[in-house]
Amino acid sequence: MFRLSFPWQTLQRIQNYDHNPGLCVGGVVGGKINTLFPYMIQEEEWDRDMLLDPAWEQQQRKTFTAWCNSHLRKAGVQIENIEEDFRNGLKLMLLLEVISGERLPKPDRGKMRFHKIANVNKALDFITSKGVKLVSIGAEEIVDGNVKMTLGMIWTIILRFAIQDISVEGETVMHSAGTYRCLNWKDGLAFCALIHRHRPDLLDYSKLNKDDPLGNLNLAFDIAEKHLDIPKMLDAEDIINTPKPDERAIMTYVSCFYHAFAGAEQVAETAANRICKVLGVNQENEKLMEEYERLASELLEWIRRTTPWLENRTPEKTMAEMQRKLEDFRDYRRQHKPPKVQEKCQLEINFNTLQTKLRISNRPAFMPSEGKMVSDIASAWQGLEQAEKGYEEWLLTEIRRLERVDHLAEKFRQKATNHENWASGKELFLSQKDYETATLTEIRALLRKHEAFESDLAAHQDRVEQIAAIAQELNELDYHDVAAVNQRCQSICDLWDKLGTLTQKRREALERTEKLLETIDQLFLEFAKRSAPFNNWMEGAMEDLQDMFIVHTIEEVQSLIAAHEQFKATLPEADSERQAILGIHNEVQKISQSYGIKASFINPYSTITTEELLNKWEKVKKLVPQRDSALQEEMARQHAHERLRRQFAAQANLIGPWIQTRMEEIGRCSLEIGGTLEDQMTQLKQIEHVIVAYKPNIDKLEGDHQLIQESLVFDNKHTNYTMEHIRVGWELLLTTIARTINEIETQILTRDAKGISQQQMNEFRSSFNHFDRVQSFCHFTSLEPFSGEVEFARIMMLVDPNATGIVSFQSFIDFMTRETADTDTAEQVVASFRILAADKPYILVEELRRELPPEQAEYCIMRMPPYAGHGAPPGALDYTAFSTALYGESDL
Repeated sequence: MFRLSFPWQTLQRIQNYDHNPGLCVGGVVGGKINTLFPYMIQEEEWDRDMLLDPAWEQQQRKTFTAWCNSHLRKAGVQIENIEEDFRNGLKLMLLLEVISGERLPKPDRGKMRFHKIANVNKALDFITSKGVKLVSIGAEEIVDGNVKMTLGMIWTIILRFAIQDISVEGETVMHSAGTYRCLNWKDGLAFCALIHRHRPDLLDYSKLNKDDPLGNLNLAFDIAEKHLDIPKMLDAEDIINTPKPDERAIMTYVSCFYHAFAGAEQVAETAANRICKVLGVNQENEKLMEEYERLASELLEWIRRTTPWLENRTPEKTMAEMQRKLEDFRDYRRQHKPPKVQEKCQLEINFNTLQTKLRISNRPAFMPSEGKMVSDIASAWQGLEQAEKGYEEWLLTEIRRLERVDHLAEKFRQKATNHENWASGKELFLSQKDYETATLTEIRALLRKHEAFESDLAAHQDRVEQIAAIAQELNELDYHDVAAVNQRCQSICDLWDKLGTLTQKRREALERTEKLLETIDQLFLEFAKRSAPFNNWMEGAMEDLQDMFIVHTIEEVQSLIAAHEQFKATLPEADSERQAILGIHNEVQKISQSYGIKASFINPYSTITTEELLNKWEKVKKLVPQRDSALQEEMARQHAHERLRRQFAAQANLIGPWIQTRMEEIGRCSLEIGGTLEDQMTQLKQIEHVIVAYKPNIDKLEGDHQLIQESLVFDNKHTNYTMEHIRVGWELLLTTIARTINEIETQILTRDAKGISQQQMNEFRSSFNHFDRVQSFCHFTSLEPFSGEVEFARIMMLVDPNATGIVSFQSFIDFMTRETADTDTAEQVVASFRILAADKPYILVEELRRELPPEQAEYCIMRMPPYAGHGAPPGALDYTAFSTALYGESDL
């Protein structure tokens, strides 16, 4: 029973009117109304001959009429004369149906007296069925329009349906509010206190004047009618002008206040509970949305900061600086990126979980801020990985370029130094005019020497061209110190051109004087001619033997070794040439000694001495074994590189298929329909555990890959797997297992929220696995096949609203739960009653009471119409008509 603190004590006892017309309110603890008012005892005998006080009768007429109309208006009916309008019993029965919410027996529509008496008796019987004893009230008196009996009957109805169940709990108005004075119904303060106690917003009680009863009463009655939907049942003058107002009229009026306030509090409490529930769901969802926005913002910010770094292609000047860049990139791949991969995966999982909760709670889907959709993050991530792939390729290409550049720069320096050493003094030599004072022999010597120089000059033409070609390649490779290279190359070329010009001028001068000089030392000339090429050959050999080499395979080393062996095979022939040149010098000395020639032993035609030839030859012989040793060391290094390749390939060839096998296991597990979702979850968790435990193998492979990169090994013919393949496969495996687990969790959440059985879930999975958009519509459900393209289009709009051509299993489950939802129908209820009736077309009272709970059984017995068919025993009931009426398909 709903309890409301209410000032029923103001009507404490009828005797108070004789001694205290003021009806002071306060100081009485509440209780049942019928225990406070002795005149309300239902066994009270009515004196048929005693007439009501005319004022009281008028107040009761007005109050009871207004009270009846406040209920009859719900049925669109009103009364004007209370004793006349209830005489035929029709409106009386209607009143009882409205206030009780129950259906009374069908009234008699006849106009004869016995018809009216029958209707009134039905109404009185209904009142009696509610536990009310009617004493001295007969149907004939109501039909005859007896005012006293009619008012007494209405008062009995008011007691039963409006007052009986009211329980006063707590203290009086004065004690609970602490501000009300001694109240009086006649001065209107009691009515105003009632309103102010529960709706203080409707009037200012402090401004009321006890000496203005007419204003107080009219204020209370007007507010009640306007704001509380309580019709005006009395006029203020009726109360003021009567020494003692009618208690029943007052109590009837006051009971309306109770019901008005009690109903409002119930509605407010229900509304508050609903709002709290809705707000709680929204608050939780908003937290998830805020967390998604935060994680998305942080991840996108990291991508925004990282992508420009990966897109930066500014090359460094030295190999060491590029190696540091490569190390920074390795740190990024090993330390910085893996946590972000996990964050991205967790972000997608959080997004899917949030959307599932929103869908289950009938909320609109979550739309992240602009630029923070899962697709936006995936796009940004794809851009990051594209930049990352390009950055690594650029690093390796740049390192190869710098390696080539350093090699060429060193080669340029060596050749330029050798050429500059050779060209040093040549300009001065070619510019001197010693031939002007020389003898014929000296002139001839100078001429031959010049011819030897020209031979030497021609031999250096290739070297100068090589220097220019190397400088050009360094320009093309963007060598950092290319300006110095260009300047040095330009100096060499300028000097070379000048030497050519000077050489030509000197030849012309010597040839002009050649006619004056006839004697020439042929031996010195021959020595000069043979020693110069041989010396040039030795210098070239020394350059080749000291030349740096860059190889990446054993085959390349073997090729260099073969070339070196071919060079060594030419040494005997070179030694023969050396001995022949030395023989010429020895022959000069022999002739000089034999013929007493006093000429100098310095060859006038060549600057090359035998000592120089001997020294260079010794140096060549010394460099040959050094070259052998360097090639063998390189061969050993390449063998070590080959071991690293094979070691990496052995692991990669195991890890690659292992990752593929786990991917296939995850795919099979996600498509299994034999077990429960929990079984699938257990299998997936086991696979996840195996994957996590396999991580050390990936780390070991990363270590081997680092050793390969540090050794500058760039290819591996023993495997088709690169470290990038393994990384991508591993990251895809981690993402796939996490997404699949999240999908199963989402299916469990959906199954539990929507009451889907495991068998239904298996059927849905089976249908989903066999669904073919083109071939058939029937795979969607186990119901009848869908008909026509229109139905197919409707289904596709539900499961694929964005027309992506892809239907997720979650969308498929949502569709299936809507299409296969089980709802009760009239036919199902009829079938259920037929089972209880042992397949009879009717059912007996005792069968209902035997099969149903007492409350439901009596409900059916009171409302189920008699069975009108043939062959039914007395009291048989028509459950078919009753069932169809429940669903609005027929009228009882």
